[in-house]
Amino acid sequence: MSKYVGGALIPTLKIDRSDRSNLTMQLTVALRDLILSGDLAAGTRLPASRTLARDQRVSRTTVINAFDQLAAEGLIDSKVGAGTYVSAGLRPARPAAAAQPPENLPHLSRLGRDVPDPYFPRLGHPVAPRAFVTGMPAFDAFPVALWSRISSQYWRGERAAMMSYPDTAGLGALREAICQHLRANRGLVCQPGHVFVFSGAQDAFTQIGRMLVNVGDKVWLENPGAIGARNAFLSCGAEPVPVPVDEEGIDVAAGLKLSPDFRLAFVTPAYQHPLGVTLSLERRMRLLEAAEEAGAFIVEDDYVGEFHYGEATLPPLKALDGGQRVIYVGTFSKTLFPAVRLGFAVMPPVLVPMVERTLAAIAHGVAHAIQGIAARFIAEGHFAAHIRRMRGIYAERRDALMRAAERHLAGRLDVRPTETGFHAVGLIPKALPDERVIAEAALAAGLAVTPLSRYALRPIAQRGVTLGFSAVPPVEIERGVRTLAGVIDDLAA
Repeated sequence: MSKYVGGALIPTLKIDRSDRSNLTMQLTVALRDLILSGDLAAGTRLPASRTLARDQRVSRTTVINAFDQLAAEGLIDSKVGAGTYVSAGLRPARPAAAAQPPENLPHLSRLGRDVPDPYFPRLGHPVAPRAFVTGMPAFDAFPVALWSRISSQYWRGERAAMMSYPDTAGLGALREAICQHLRANRGLVCQPGHVFVFSGAQDAFTQIGRMLVNVGDKVWLENPGAIGARNAFLSCGAEPVPVPVDEEGIDVAAGLKLSPDFRLAFVTPAYQHPLGVTLSLERRMRLLEAAEEAGAFIVEDDYVGEFHYGEATLPPLKALDGGQRVIYVGTFSKTLFPAVRLGFAVMPPVLVPMVERTLAAIAHGVAHAIQGIAARFIAEGHFAAHIRRMRGIYAERRDALMRAAERHLAGRLDVRPTETGFHAVGLIPKALPDERVIAEAALAAGLAVTPLSRYALRPIAQRGVTLGFSAVPPVEIERGVRTLAGVIDDLAA
């Protein structure tokens, strides 16, 4: 680098006047990058503070403050009467991109090695709603003003209660509110002490797996089934047992043939994900018996229990659980909005002491604020009112999908009617292209349809796609159905 009596010339050093960060910070960061990259080598003399200030059109105080910070970091040394130098012996740290990655990565965990496996990637969720994304509530119908008012009221409360570390089991007021809601709306009687709050259902599945599953333990998973829950248990080292699903739900007899010594079973009884069938009463009783015989637990995901559009659905599986085998998991991501990141699990009493100890030791808890706001939203009756309103909106959107499918998809997709949930399933006739080809072409046309095979660990007989109807209004559903019909026609041609 060029030298002159005032120190090194630094032509690449520039101050961005449009940057909102202060000039001292900009100068400090710029000089630090030049030193660490090796562009200013060890022993290089820096310009005098007056010279650098003049060159960069900043005050001398700005330069002195930057030099003081770099000296405190050990990057430069100032010598009275001799100037300021890059610290001797300093080795440049070139950007990581310049280094060649090692051929072997022997220290990765089993999870780190296995994540690229095809059954790990979760479905991506678009930032903005569109047809036919699944599992996304109607953002346009959420009472934002009411939520904002309750939030403002909460933040005027006692600071210590709002800003301290959260209870790892969950805020008492929210646990009580969840119990009241489940009792009134799902017929499930529980105690607040049995309810544990998590950062969404996915976090609940992961923590449950960590507490109950050892590496190699066999876990029944519906096939096809929910991807997020599947991944949570796989990440804990579970050996997945894909159990087929028919019109009555998970086939318990098949599960017992595949693995009678299962440790855990994951089910979606109210609305099987993704096929949309309801677990029959006979299958429910047989599943409870199988768990009792195997000494296993059942994780019940009731992610759409509140949203039924016809006759009342069967009560949760946990309401039938006399043997303390069922862990009931719910989420506010579907009933409120996904960004709330709030879920819960109702544990069997026999597990409560262990869960309390474990979470106290390893969990971080959920932020007080979101728990407190949600607790007020439920306790003041707004949540129940919101659920009732959303049932009507989703029923209207479900009906719009069925009408549009009858007009435009006849002969292309057999869209099965549904009385619960956020999506319908469109089965594909044998004469039409593969479901994955249709899904990819639909994505290119701006639609979010997912092939059923995407949910399966083992090949399934059904060929079809999911058609979510909750996220967008009827006019967009109609437009999406027409677009999908065109996509299928183009592929068939």
